[in-house]
Amino acid sequence: MGGTDGGAGDRHESEELLRRALLDAGAAASVALRVQPLATCEALTIVFHGRRDLGTIQTYVAHGGLGAGATVGADALLRVPCDLDLGDAGDRLHAEELYAAQARALKDAIKAADTVLAVWREPLEDLAECRVGLDRSVDLRVDLSAHRLMPVALVAPDKQVVVAPVCGARTLAEGLPPLGIACAVQDVCRVYRLADDPEVCLEDFLAAAAEHARRTAERLERDEASVQRFLELNGDGDE
Repeated sequence: MGGTDGGAGDRHESEELLRRALLDAGAAASVALRVQPLATCEALTIVFHGRRDLGTIQTYVAHGGLGAGATVGADALLRVPCDLDLGDAGDRLHAEELYAAQARALKDAIKAADTVLAVWREPLEDLAECRVGLDRSVDLRVDLSAHRLMPVALVAPDKQVVVAPVCGARTLAEGLPPLGIACAVQDVCRVYRLADDPEVCLEDFLAAAAEHARRTAERLERDEASVQRFLELNGDGDE
């Protein structure tokens, strides 16, 4: 797997190696693009993996600055449904241009989402009234009902609130997909635009979560009363 380095000269050379790797005549190729500096983690690496039998160049994001020859397990890769599409390339040069533009767009999207996520941390701490941590795992305990963009999320443990960057599913050839910030607790998720005010969004979400909790409690109370009446009708209820 190829990887990018920090210096401008090294980066140019590495990106050229990545482009050549993508156009390798072999049955499969994996190439990497390092994203740093970031506010919420040391570095992330975008991994593009192309296989002839799949017919796609799939996109993954992993933690760390992975370099040439690095090995990463499948459980450390977050699948991001923003795949490369070089199908319109008329020749090798055009393919290089398409790759560079699409890879740069995804890299910029991750940097933008990272910046916004860092901005959300303080308002979340204020409204949740607890210290907010960072969850850097690939799998979260809540359903975001949207595709994650990067394996980083804010977590307010006292409120069990998770906040994470998300994206729409489409190829990078169609342009950068819509990006957003998902707020979730168990059974409740709302997605807000990156440009929205975090405090306003969090107030809206916490109100929605509280309303959902109230309705759930009412439903459970009603269900319990229904069962009690049923048992009474059948002679098994309390007198």
